[in-house]
Amino acid sequence: MAFVFRIDRHSGVPAYVQIIQQVQQALRLSLLEPGDRLPTARAVVEATALNPNTVLKAYRELEAQGLVETRRRHGTFVTGTLGASSADSPWRAELAEVVARARAAGLERDDLTALFTDVLEDLYSPKEDHAVPHHQS
Repeated sequence: MAFVFRIDRHSGVPAYVQIIQQVQQALRLSLLEPGDRLPTARAVVEATALNPNTVLKAYRELEAQGLVETRRRHGTFVTGTLGASSADSPWRAELAEVVARARAAGLERDDLTALFTDVLEDLYSPKEDHAVPHHQS
């Protein structure tokens, strides 16, 4: 199965960042694994109508992150991995159940995304420093 990028031009997120995020997510879900080849920059440009420099910028950033390697005349290959989760994780099934219940309750995809992001921010944000303030004399 060929990896396909989906670019949302109305999201406010730069296209090169969307490409990076999609590769990162695919790695976290084990949809891409070391040795897999990403589509050529030319194929991405043809499929998405992006500027070639946008695609190359994303691929260079992925390479700087140690996630891919570009081999001249051969393509760009996945060399790294991310996260410990995979598509068959028990967490996926639990999240799927929660999403199904939320959808049945009438929540739209964007509503659920906003809610999930808010919960993540609450739980993963750095804790405030609870040190006693220093009083000056």
